[in-house]
Amino acid sequence: MKKLGIIALALFMQNISAQANRFVYQVTMKPDATNKNDIKTENAYLDISAEKSLFYSENRFKRDSIMQKNFQSGGGRGSVSRDQMEGLRSNINYSVEKDKNNQKTFLKDRIGRDNYSYEEDRPLNWKISSETTKIGEYKVQKAETDFGGRKWTAWFTTDLPYQDGPYKFGGLPGLIVKVEDDKGDYSFDLMKNYKIADLPNLNQFGNTIKVKRTDYLKQQEKYKSDPMSFISQQGGGGFRGAGGGGGNRGGGGGQNPAEMRKRMEERVKDDAKKNSNPIELQ
Repeated sequence: MKKLGIIALALFMQNISAQANRFVYQVTMKPDATNKNDIKTENAYLDISAEKSLFYSENRFKRDSIMQKNFQSGGGRGSVSRDQMEGLRSNINYSVEKDKNNQKTFLKDRIGRDNYSYEEDRPLNWKISSETTKIGEYKVQKAETDFGGRKWTAWFTTDLPYQDGPYKFGGLPGLIVKVEDDKGDYSFDLMKNYKIADLPNLNQFGNTIKVKRTDYLKQQEKYKSDPMSFISQQGGGGFRGAGGGGGNRGGGGGQNPAEMRKRMEERVKDDAKKNSNPIELQ
């Protein structure tokens, strides 16, 4: 009986220490405007604590874990298997953080060697419907909004004590279980949830530059037209471009600058084509 009491106390203390919840969403995307049959599906996490929430790719979390273990064991970035990292490539290369205290939303993304962060400056104006249904185990209610050049339909539940959702979506009187645009290009579907000890610290290689949203969009366009202006000529490899996903694809030592520039521009153009239907159209 004493041993059972100790186990019960340990489980209780474990639950007390779990200060955050992780909601796993299946994200379905059609990022290539010229090929809507190319459907990408991957998981993303929405981690919610009392102070904030964080939305990011599951593959990015796995990549960061591999890199962290590698550094702790004394290895460098180059010692990580390229095949291993390629297998964890993601179409969700950004992260979204919501500050609950200040009611602010920030998107972080990587362009070239630097990380860019901006505060979302457009409100989400929801039209809540009286229509209800059931998705999985949750009773959900319908809401609609126009955001980023798309019309979105969300289904939220008050069965869970959260007012949040995947990506930048939130502000409804419940947790968003499903949200999709009217063209069927993007959808987020809640799959499961469980407790976690705390929100992770996502690895941020390079500088973090805080900009306005409009300036971030300008930097994206500039990168597409002239990627080499974002890359230092010193140590040409080992960067991730916008939409890059992970791994050292940028070239490396031993290449002459002209060849490196050509390969870089070809890769960026290829990535731009594959991501010609972004989640935000405007």
